[in-house]
Amino acid sequence: MKPVFFSLALFLLLSFPTKLSSQENPPHLKGKVKISISEGTFECDLTMSNIPYIQDYFVRLNNGMNVLHFWSKKPNDFILGYDWSNCTDSTSTGETLAYFFPDNTRKGKFLPEEIQFRYVGKFPVATDTIENYSRYDWKGNIAFNGYSVRTDGTQSAWYPYIYDTKNDIRYDQMTYDIELICEDCETIYVNGHQPIKSSFAKIISQDPYELALFCGKFGFVDDGNIIILNSQYSKDEVQQLSDIVSLYKKYYEQKLDIKFEQKLVFVNSTPTAPNYGWLFVSYPTIMGIGYAKNGLGALFDPKVQEWYKHHIAHELSHYYFGTFKVFNSTLGDMMSEGFSEYTSLKLIEDLSGIELYNEKLERKFEYLKNYVTKPFSQIKLRADIENRQHFVYDYAPIIFLAIEQEIGKEKMWEWIKAILETKTEFTDYEFLTSTLRNTLKDNIKFGYLEKTYFTSENSLVNALNKLNNK
Repeated sequence: MKPVFFSLALFLLLSFPTKLSSQENPPHLKGKVKISISEGTFECDLTMSNIPYIQDYFVRLNNGMNVLHFWSKKPNDFILGYDWSNCTDSTSTGETLAYFFPDNTRKGKFLPEEIQFRYVGKFPVATDTIENYSRYDWKGNIAFNGYSVRTDGTQSAWYPYIYDTKNDIRYDQMTYDIELICEDCETIYVNGHQPIKSSFAKIISQDPYELALFCGKFGFVDDGNIIILNSQYSKDEVQQLSDIVSLYKKYYEQKLDIKFEQKLVFVNSTPTAPNYGWLFVSYPTIMGIGYAKNGLGALFDPKVQEWYKHHIAHELSHYYFGTFKVFNSTLGDMMSEGFSEYTSLKLIEDLSGIELYNEKLERKFEYLKNYVTKPFSQIKLRADIENRQHFVYDYAPIIFLAIEQEIGKEKMWEWIKAILETKTEFTDYEFLTSTLRNTLKDNIKFGYLEKTYFTSENSLVNALNKLNNK
């Protein structure tokens, strides 16, 4: 996820990893969901089955949802007692509560094989930017703007999902079979399913997805290559975006030898707060939020379109860093965003030219002018990260660009492929360094790079000096 224009929303625009590897046997979600975009309401009756056996877990659910009950369906049929915590573990971004079901001893946890969740929620409806709007908008917001509802799946947790605390794995990507009713909607869209022009939809997916959704009073276009929901664009503009997507996908596929899967779906929506604009991805959906050229419309504004293309490149790169390979551990967020930013910068350099590429670097140099951070090796907790925005989007890619100067572009792409293809339980510091060490096959060179860029208190100065040929 890459913010497009900078505002007070930046510290809220969080995009953390969902799972470490493809869920071979993911949970299944079945039931009914009723939404009203005019009232800002959710009414949910969902049953989760195919639940993995996990001893230490939490069930994440948005803290704006009021629970009627959690009901065990298997192995036995009974209403569950529950406790909750608002603990700040690695999955917590403030929008959710962490529920669990105590066992008979009250000292451990019990996790049924199948659970029914019944709950309702009511959220603000921000209908304009004059009097009826919010102070903030962000990725994890369940955002009603008068004509639609927009929400991701993982951060907002509008539906329940299980988090394995021991192994730092989210089971937020699920197969599903859901009846979705939105009587004041014209189109219903849930990530992983084709949009449906109706106020009622039976949506089924046998493949697991994060259940981001966008429903409301809008239409959509499908040119065979991309889908745009709530398109406000001409046929030529749709073709222009489609051509950009094809070009960028081809670039990444050639560099990484990994094909994109599925048609991309772009959402064009407005924020619940003025002056907010950003993108985020819940693959294969890319959400574009913003008014006019603060949103997807920037792609068609000659004054800013070249600058904005970088953000599209960043979000497309998240297919690799966030979907094909999912990151966990404290440094996982940095790897997901940092390598997405690095690879998108390389795309801009190769396809848009050195002038725009240098402008992007100069902007990062400016952001980092007074920035102080611990090096990667000293980041043990999220609290160790000084200003996540600069750490993942500016500091990390600058470090990677300096390493590229040391080892060359070919070796850099080889390292990135190793990161994507190496199986691991945790994407931690050891994973980051071991993939580089194995790529180089030169312990002396690796030792120098680790000391200079990963463990040194002066890692940022070292990287900037390298990039500025000092």
